Amino acid sequence: MFGTYFYHEKTRKCVAAFGRMFNNIYVLRKNSSGKVISQVKVPLSYAPKDKYLDRIRENESLTDNTQVAIKLPRMSFEITSITYDTTRQLSKLNSVATTGSLNNNRSKLFTGVPYIISFQLNIYAKTQDDSLQIVEQILPTFNPQYSLTLIPFPEKFPNYREDLPIAIQGVGFQDDFENEIGARRTIIYTLDFEMRTQFYSGIALAEVIRQANARLHEIGGGTADSDIRLETIQINPNPITTVGLSDSDFGFTTTFYGADSDYR
Repeated sequence: MFGTYFYHEKTRKCVAAFGRMFNNIYVLRKNSSGKVISQVKVPLSYAPKDKYLDRIRENESLTDNTQVAIKLPRMSFEITSITYDTTRQLSKLNSVATTGSLNNNRSKLFTGVPYIISFQLNIYAKTQDDSLQIVEQILPTFNPQYSLTLIPFPEKFPNYREDLPIAIQGVGFQDDFENEIGARRTIIYTLDFEMRTQFYSGIALAEVIRQANARLHEIGGGTADSDIRLETIQINPNPITTVGLSDSDFGFTTTFYGADSDYR
């Protein structure tokens, strides 16, 4: 129904770009004198919050090695929604072109459809100090927006760049310290983000225009209100074998045909 199959992996690339921003965060542990005694890199994974909390709150098994308690701090993130963005819609006829598979065609990509992908980043820690170290390494970067640059089509359009503005929407806090005495304490900070991106249709092959003709007539100059052809102007790229894109270094050959010529 929709035509030729295509898949640009756009959502997957957006998820990878978002997660990469938070994959190099560390927590330092200090003694009473302020000396650093250890440094812990905070693991990051793509996982729903509820499933992750269930896994954290499980008790480790003492009888087998199949159930191990998750060490904190950790981080997880997930997509919470994908919504259409009416404020960034451009003309549907705008396009980007590049060299095609043959000399007489070109690859053509039309304007993308703007969408907002909402992400939720969750920070889990045992102590308030660990969680605050992570939060303070993230918040100053978003003021309130941070932009990433993505190359969505590295094979077909290697010079095409897309900016992905990521804005923070809010910070939430949860502490289950009031649970039963034997429960494991988990401090959770929830950060909500919005990424503005675009989804593209398939890349089409379009023919290159290699000849333009303009016919000039005298309106009503003939008998019975007919028009009289005065001149025909024909324009061809020079050389004719050029690809014909706007960034090609070539000239044009213009030929004029008078009214008495055989060219029609």
